[in-house]
Amino acid sequence: MRSGRLSVFVVFALNGIVIGSWAPRMPALAAQIGANPGVLGLALLGGSVGMIATASVAGRLCARFGAPVVVATSALTAAAVVVLLAVVATPLQLGLALVLLGGSVGPLDVAMNVAAVTVIRRTERPLMPVFHAGFSFGALAGSLGAAFAAGHGLGLVPHFLLVAGVTVLVTVGVIRFVPREARVTSTEAHHGPDRRMMRRPVLWLLGLIALFSAIVEGASGDWSALFSVRERGLSEAAGAVTFSVFCVAMGLVRLFGEQIERWFGAVKVLVGGALTTGFGLLMTAVVPAGWLTYVGFGLAGAGLAFAFPVALDLAGAVGRRADGTGGEREIGFVTTIAYSGFLLGPPMIGGVAQLTNLEFAIGFAGAVAVLIAPAALGAATARRREEEKTTRERQETIAVTG
Repeated sequence: MRSGRLSVFVVFALNGIVIGSWAPRMPALAAQIGANPGVLGLALLGGSVGMIATASVAGRLCARFGAPVVVATSALTAAAVVVLLAVVATPLQLGLALVLLGGSVGPLDVAMNVAAVTVIRRTERPLMPVFHAGFSFGALAGSLGAAFAAGHGLGLVPHFLLVAGVTVLVTVGVIRFVPREARVTSTEAHHGPDRRMMRRPVLWLLGLIALFSAIVEGASGDWSALFSVRERGLSEAAGAVTFSVFCVAMGLVRLFGEQIERWFGAVKVLVGGALTTGFGLLMTAVVPAGWLTYVGFGLAGAGLAFAFPVALDLAGAVGRRADGTGGEREIGFVTTIAYSGFLLGPPMIGGVAQLTNLEFAIGFAGAVAVLIAPAALGAATARRREEEKTTRERQETIAVTG
């Protein structure tokens, strides 16, 4: 199982590299298409639209064809779209290319998490935060590569061709080791009752955890540098480091996440992480000290480290069927809710900043993070009630048939 575990980690890192490689080249893309900030912002919505549209069906594709097939198809499609992104000439073309990129990254995100759940079940180890550490460090590597390319005058076409080539080579190299669930004989895997799934409170609560996490993470990515420069007087170079601190803190905590989750359990790490993130961002918003900005966003990254991976891990667990398979559609359901947070979060924080100020907006993001705590407690209660109900139904069936 070691090869399967390593291959899934590599796929997570590869996804992070793809996402982390193109976003830092936005100044070059904006200059290439001649877009003003307002038009560029509309074009950027294309990525989130594509992810939301495809993540909702990715779980069913994984159940039908297996996670490795979806991983390979999505990763190779993303490689092609990244090259296309390098030659866009208008804001409309950029928006459409980002829809395609989001449409390929969305299924990849769901499929790699489905494969991760398979590894977790086979090893009986809480490895989901570790896999997501691969994504965090992959995104960091992609952003550093983009910074190097921009700093050395490397154009978009050669840079994105290099990213695409790496994506293809890595995908071909690891895909045969990516595990899939045992083939399902139950028709529920392909035509399961979506309506019944949508009536499960535990899935909506897990979706809220992922949603709040996405809102805060998106806010940190889009607004941390601007906050550092405008509100705390840091230079542009120093402000740019703020989000890097957030990413490194998140990646390091996720890397040691297995042991931390073993010590405290899923619910405690979610609640503790929510309070840590809330404290970090609220402190950053209230205390006017430049160096505390790094501390605050570092705490936010560390606190959010568990929210998204643990929510998906629990979604896979509550979707597990009696034969030991399942969870693909539940993971897709929770992921779709989370992506709406990436879509709505940055403009929401921007709206709050417009009505008040950027300090209040960052504090508002901290308050959103704290909401993860009651959602986690509610999800634990809902899951326990589901299990109790299932146990009662089984006992009643045995009593009737006996």
